[in-house]
Amino acid sequence: MLKLPLDVDQIKGFLDPAEGEALQRAAVAGAALGACLEIGAYCGKSAVYIGTACQSVGAPLFSVDHHRGSEENQPGWEYHDAELWDDEVGAMDTLPFLRRTLRAAGLEETVIPIVGRSATVARAWGAPLGFLFIDGGHTMEAALGDYRGWTPHLVRGGLLAIHDVFPDPADGGRPPFEIYQRALASDLFEEVEAVKSLRVLRRL
Repeated sequence: MLKLPLDVDQIKGFLDPAEGEALQRAAVAGAALGACLEIGAYCGKSAVYIGTACQSVGAPLFSVDHHRGSEENQPGWEYHDAELWDDEVGAMDTLPFLRRTLRAAGLEETVIPIVGRSATVARAWGAPLGFLFIDGGHTMEAALGDYRGWTPHLVRGGLLAIHDVFPDPADGGRPPFEIYQRALASDLFEEVEAVKSLRVLRRL
């Protein structure tokens, strides 16, 4: 594992360290083939893992998020964090936390935040991807939109990582697992690594 520039345990987020290490490996390999992109930045935990890997090989990481929080982050839901609520606009706002994380990690020149909805950005995207990390909204509409919108940009040999893949419904929501299954059933992907709830697949 590449040495991280700060203590990621201090960053809000839900990524396990073993999953972060797997993302680093995939990003280093994928960066040789095309651009690296993550969907779902939150406060920057995954961006530190992936961004450190990209920095080590001189590649940028594009980080796509509307920064208004996923469904489960909203008030009244299990994963709501009141510190991330902006009273002035009456909405979640994780962008300032991401920017602070990138500054503290020395990754402001490596990680390029793109503030907007994944589907909107995907329609305008033109660069081939060598690495794609899907960790956005967990409704079926959001997860399927991320999969359909972004995987066509992934080059042959490129790596697709999907977070929160839970085969047992008792462990978590189904949409990430559903798009993981869809990828395997398409015959366009093969699984190359499974670490906790993270699955890494290669585009054939």
